Amino acid sequence: MKIKLNPNAKDASTRDALVAEGGFGKYYTDHMVVCQWSERDGWAEPELVPYGPISLDPATAVFHYGQEIFEGMKAYRQPNGEVSLFRPQANAQRFAKSAARLALPEMPEALFLETVETLVKHDAGWVPHHVGESLYIRPFMFATEVGLGVRPSNRATYMLIATPAGAYFDPSKAVSVWISTEYVRAAIGGTGEAKCGGNYAASLVAQRAAAKEGCDQVVWIDAKERKWVEEMGGMNLYFVKGSGAEATVMTPQLTGTLLPGITRDSILSVAKDLGYKVKEVMLSIDDWRDGVSSGEITEIFACGTAAVVSPVGQAKSVMGTWITGDGQPGVITMQIRNHLLGIQHGTVLDTRNWMRKIC
Repeated sequence: MKIKLNPNAKDASTRDALVAEGGFGKYYTDHMVVCQWSERDGWAEPELVPYGPISLDPATAVFHYGQEIFEGMKAYRQPNGEVSLFRPQANAQRFAKSAARLALPEMPEALFLETVETLVKHDAGWVPHHVGESLYIRPFMFATEVGLGVRPSNRATYMLIATPAGAYFDPSKAVSVWISTEYVRAAIGGTGEAKCGGNYAASLVAQRAAAKEGCDQVVWIDAKERKWVEEMGGMNLYFVKGSGAEATVMTPQLTGTLLPGITRDSILSVAKDLGYKVKEVMLSIDDWRDGVSSGEITEIFACGTAAVVSPVGQAKSVMGTWITGDGQPGVITMQIRNHLLGIQHGTVLDTRNWMRKIC
């Protein structure tokens, strides 16, 4: 990889102060990666360059037809000070799958991993040291052909940036959700399985509606029957049935409209390792309401790369308001969260070889 180091990189004391300030997406590391693709020449050699603005022609295809995808992944500080990535191969595979759906070039897994590892190695000082904090890494790709013809772009740009990240939600507090019956996130045959900006842009009006109802997040139901639970905002949902060792940890099935979350997949394994039964199910709004009312559903949480695990305490909708348990984070929810964070930070044995040492 071509490497051009930033002569204006922040000194260690300034960098450490910014990392300690916390937050999510407030500050960015000293470098970024850029890699060009053309239909004629394929992938060029990626470059590590100083972080900074980019210049694009007003007729660049992404502005007009939305050909764009991204990923979210993290690097974690280990007890010995080393830095490791969490399941980066899974991100590489999902990035390629998203690219195919948006008619963008699929980046080879080895090339994707090379870019991520190079950036993390050079900007390792930006990785926080506290449990629950990480370096959030954002690979993205967009169409860069200049012209207004409606067709797959013959040029694309891949970029990679990173930001030190604290907790996305306060894990000690359960969030409230608004179940949207007016808007849908995705339909069969659409882009629901792809991680593309358009999915998130279309969700913002519903998120604003949720905020007006006094809720932190929106929950989506399916587009066809308008009853099956799908996702919370940009996160996957989990429901705990029962309690103690006999509890069952459930999550909505992947139907082609839900994003196949890497954290979602990881929790299926973690819950099994902790001794719980796990199920991928079709769960309706009525199932949710009745399960909470009867006490059969004892805990609910959402999961994703940014938040890891976020407890859900209250659901509101046009059909009423339902509070799960005492409305506070559940015991099993927090056990799963802490176990997963332990694997990521190297304090719990990584029996599945999910962590990839970088430096």
